[in-house]
Amino acid sequence: MNRHRRRHWIILGVVAAVVCLLIVSFGHRYATALYLDQAAARGENTLGLAVTALRGQLARYEKLPQLIADDPDIKELVAAPGNLAKVDEINGFLKQINELLESSDIYVMLPDGDTLAASNFDQTPTFIGENFSYRPYFYDARNGGIGRFFALGTTSLKRGYYFGAPINTDAGIAGVVVFKVDIDVIESSWRGGDYEIIVTDPEGIIFMSGRHDWLFSAIQPLTDERLARTATTRRYADAKLKELPVTRGLTQDGHDLLSIAGREGARQYLVVTETMPEADWTVKVLLDTSSVHTQMLTTIAALVLLVALGAMGAAVWLERRARLAERLQVQCEAREELEHRVEERTADLAAVNRLLEEEVAERRMTERVLRKTQSDLVQAGKLAALGQMAAALSHELNQPLAAARTYADNAALLIERGRIDEAGETVGRIASLTERMASISKHLRNFARKPNEKLGPVALDETVRDTLEIIGWRLKAADADLIVNLGPAPSAVRAGAVRLQQVLVNIISNAADAVEGLDDRRIELSARPTEDGKVTIIVRDRGPGVPAAIAERIFDPFFSTKGVGKGLGLGLSISYNIIKDFGGMLAVEKHPDGGTVAIITLEASDMPVREAAE
Repeated sequence: MNRHRRRHWIILGVVAAVVCLLIVSFGHRYATALYLDQAAARGENTLGLAVTALRGQLARYEKLPQLIADDPDIKELVAAPGNLAKVDEINGFLKQINELLESSDIYVMLPDGDTLAASNFDQTPTFIGENFSYRPYFYDARNGGIGRFFALGTTSLKRGYYFGAPINTDAGIAGVVVFKVDIDVIESSWRGGDYEIIVTDPEGIIFMSGRHDWLFSAIQPLTDERLARTATTRRYADAKLKELPVTRGLTQDGHDLLSIAGREGARQYLVVTETMPEADWTVKVLLDTSSVHTQMLTTIAALVLLVALGAMGAAVWLERRARLAERLQVQCEAREELEHRVEERTADLAAVNRLLEEEVAERRMTERVLRKTQSDLVQAGKLAALGQMAAALSHELNQPLAAARTYADNAALLIERGRIDEAGETVGRIASLTERMASISKHLRNFARKPNEKLGPVALDETVRDTLEIIGWRLKAADADLIVNLGPAPSAVRAGAVRLQQVLVNIISNAADAVEGLDDRRIELSARPTEDGKVTIIVRDRGPGVPAAIAERIFDPFFSTKGVGKGLGLGLSISYNIIKDFGGMLAVEKHPDGGTVAIITLEASDMPVREAAE
């Protein structure tokens, strides 16, 4: 018996060793390929967001230079460049437009490349008197085209994207209007995480990056031809260009790998690339592959451990089976030896034997039930996560979609009546709501983690006005009367404009639901500053109020007091997390005179006066 037991142990150990060896040999390749594919998918998502942000920033200013170039005062200026009074007038005009549009600089150039007027006329250094005829945006616009160029400013030494437009007069092209757009805002959002985003020019030189030590570095060899083309346009002024110590590679699945040497050693990145031909850029997302290798090693270790545990379990089972067989054999021998003297004891031993067999069968059945239950719980967890995501997205996009539908109906009616200008304004509001839906989709992650959006001053009167445009249909449907009192001087708070508007829409919608069908359908929205430097926003309705029994659960996800099909129970939960991200507080209480009062407390803020940046 012991000999058979040892043989079983040896066979089991050999099988486990062979399985572990196969896992280590083949699992490394398959696990690495799997996690590289997953990392590439994440990189594609990140790349899409980065390219969309860049295109949106450029599209914001693309048409503006031509609009200013068509201004009669601009044409009058370039027709008579010696008119100093006109130059002073245009300088002030350009500065005002620059502050309004939040661009970097706006300036007017004569056909010889000299700068005649600029928004930074009162700063040092100023563009006035400088000659930029060597820039492609100038001679493209001077030749009647649209100038586009990105570069490091030779005067301001700040990076920017330039748009140029010709100034057409009766005598022909008499000058060029140039817009310089700041890109630092987009770049600052790229820092952090396990990836790096870089933007390169046609020569492979990094122009934008979340890592400042990579700026003006090339990921391709800096040949004489590349340096000569860069020097012709003075794209990087006097900046010192250098090559990054990179080594390229390619996986069997076609993934592009890039190793960059640094002070702490070489780091390998998975590269995902997309070109922006309209800007002459190449955008790359570099994902650190160290996490991929860690996941791969963890997976292999887990599989090896699982095999080891399985082998140990099998060994225990074989041992128990061998011991049980030995016991049965001993019992059988004892029964044969003592049968003629102890018949009753033989019957008891047989009963014990049956009980043991039943116990083994029962435990095996229990084990199968437990495994099935565990599988069901895993699947239920997956379905619950998908349900939360779908419910949150449906809830947050429902209100802007309803408002967009209302604007679309109004636009159709206005077009039918021939009121084209008003119809155009309505279509513009639909476009604004579309941007809001994209912003809502982006910020839904705040329910799970802290968002990356930078907070700043938000004017309450503008936010309330935009909120009423979205929620107006709901107030009208409930026949509710919204009374707004923001005080003689509306306050500004430290928050995010879109998400604060989202909170107000949720709270006012709840108030409209509460008063619908009642005699008193007044809703009051007021704001007042406090002595401790905060602003309190109060929304009160005359509905039934919040029962004390559910007051502690009012902010729980998917908890709702409405009927089936009338709410998902996510509005207050999401609003609570948004206000918490702002560093404020949200409370919902029952008013002493009846109804519900929602109190939002936020830090007060001053609206800044923006100045032009070179």
